[in-house]
Amino acid sequence: MIQKIKIPSSYKMARIGSKEFHWQKGYGAYTVSQSKLETVKKYIQNQQEHHRTMTVQEEYIKFLEKYETEYDLKYVWDYWW
Repeated sequence: MIQKIKIPSSYKMARIGSKEFHWQKGYGAYTVSQSKLETVKKYIQNQQEHHRTMTVQEEYIKFLEKYETEYDLKYVWDYWW
């Protein structure tokens, strides 16, 4: 599944001339229960406002820790660390 997302998106970004785009070495996959779908939709709609107070990186680490997910910082935002 990851391959089906990464290959065409990388190709498209190269075609439009994006030199900054690249994929991280690691990845994660998460599911959302149907009962939380509206909450997730609202979060996505308000991301720009939400990330004025917390970066995506800070929020992701907080998420991993909240749900007790093991992670290695060398694979989390590898271009950022």
